[in-house]
Amino acid sequence: MQNNRVRVRFAPSPTGTLHIGGVRTALYNYLFAKQHGGDFLLRIEDTDSQRFVPGAEEYIIEALRWLGIPPNEGVSAGGDLGPYRQSERRDIYRKYVDYLLAEGKGYKAYDTPEELDAVRKSVPNFQYDASTRLSMKNSLALSPEECRKLEEEGVPFVLRLKIEPGEDITVHDLIRGDVTINSSILDDKVLYKQADDLPTYHLANIVDDHLMQVTHVIRGEEWLPSAPLHVLLYRALGWADEMPAFAHLPLILKPEGSGKLSKRDGDRLGFPVFPLQWDNPDGSFSMGYRESGYLPEAVVNFLAFLGWNPGTEQEIMSMDELVEAFRLENVSKSGAKFDYEKARWFNHKYVQDYPIAELAELSVPFLHKVGLDIDPDRLAPALMLIKDRITLLSDVPGQVSYLFVAPDEYDPAVVKKRWKASTPEHLEGFIALLDEYDEEIDPARLEERATTWLEEKGYGMGAVMNALRLALVGKSMGPHIFDIIAFLGKTETVTRIRRALRALS
Repeated sequence: MQNNRVRVRFAPSPTGTLHIGGVRTALYNYLFAKQHGGDFLLRIEDTDSQRFVPGAEEYIIEALRWLGIPPNEGVSAGGDLGPYRQSERRDIYRKYVDYLLAEGKGYKAYDTPEELDAVRKSVPNFQYDASTRLSMKNSLALSPEECRKLEEEGVPFVLRLKIEPGEDITVHDLIRGDVTINSSILDDKVLYKQADDLPTYHLANIVDDHLMQVTHVIRGEEWLPSAPLHVLLYRALGWADEMPAFAHLPLILKPEGSGKLSKRDGDRLGFPVFPLQWDNPDGSFSMGYRESGYLPEAVVNFLAFLGWNPGTEQEIMSMDELVEAFRLENVSKSGAKFDYEKARWFNHKYVQDYPIAELAELSVPFLHKVGLDIDPDRLAPALMLIKDRITLLSDVPGQVSYLFVAPDEYDPAVVKKRWKASTPEHLEGFIALLDEYDEEIDPARLEERATTWLEEKGYGMGAVMNALRLALVGKSMGPHIFDIIAFLGKTETVTRIRRALRALS
């Protein structure tokens, strides 16, 4: 390549949402670049205008930003080797179309879609290659005059790569080792369509990688069959000595059964397969990790281990630790089963250690969804009480709401089990006990005093405290009862007890 600095690229197509497999590809590129002090590029491969989806590019950029793996060059970041959208590089590609034609490395084909369909129907396993090309309508089978006449009549051509048969082509893969195939099984791929004045993925990909000085192509396993073709293209364009290194990542597999993870699997089992929520034109939406309440650091940590491991027992790793430990040779050759329960485990672990003020800020949107408007400064101490019960941020409303809103109904099953004839007397006695305290209560001191009081009265701890929890919370849940009382304060605690006495006695 033109320099020795490591340069990698993530090159999605703006055809819809970014699948979690694509996110992992972006992450591995990012980790590899950062480990080697190199560059991470974002290129948008939008040559397929028929499949372009409005908003998809913005979705990709926002997903990478949220995950903390933004590009330092490319679309949204700028750089000296752009444009970074393929639809803006027509003039660049046209130069290489002309070169391949002039050098006899490619040829024009005028076959219409209908003609190609007819041949495929009449010839089993038809392949447009050295054995069939001279029977087709192209510049190798037709005279220059015939070709000129077709073009004058407005018949558009496509550029096909001229592949010579019988050659073993070896691709050295950094994960899989040497992969060799014979050129006879390859067809003469279409590289450019005059009708669109745009190249296909294969030509645009090679030209862009070369001109953008990409040193390593790290992409999904599904592109491995294309790698020998790309080797031939590098040779045809005269860049054989400047090919990037290839690394093809294993598939992410379904949690159950076999095959590649799909959106249908997520819908069926109730987990996201996209980083962010995607709103469909019909008003429906596809779940996203962000909107489901995952922390980006947890998603990154989980994805990093989906097909790779550092060779140690450590599982919780910061981005800096992942950058330091990541090695392509430790990436598995076989597919990795998607374990959505493990994703939840990672998120729970991150919630426990997350800075509480930041956790409060991130929880606010989830509270707003259920109509709770809580000051983050007040929310933070509440989260300290219940965060060990939190797996996803979407769990927060259900775990803290009773700390801010008094119950207006009481769980019938708990009432039947915990509210006895003696309960009003017990709770009135507890109210009298609270008269000894100011508004702010030390939970440890109150617990010690309450224990003494219970012993003096001969009341059972469980009988009183479970009924007290019902009065304060409305159900049988929540942290230590004295921590709840300390959070509510004396006045609110007494108000809730009296409310329950009126409602349940």
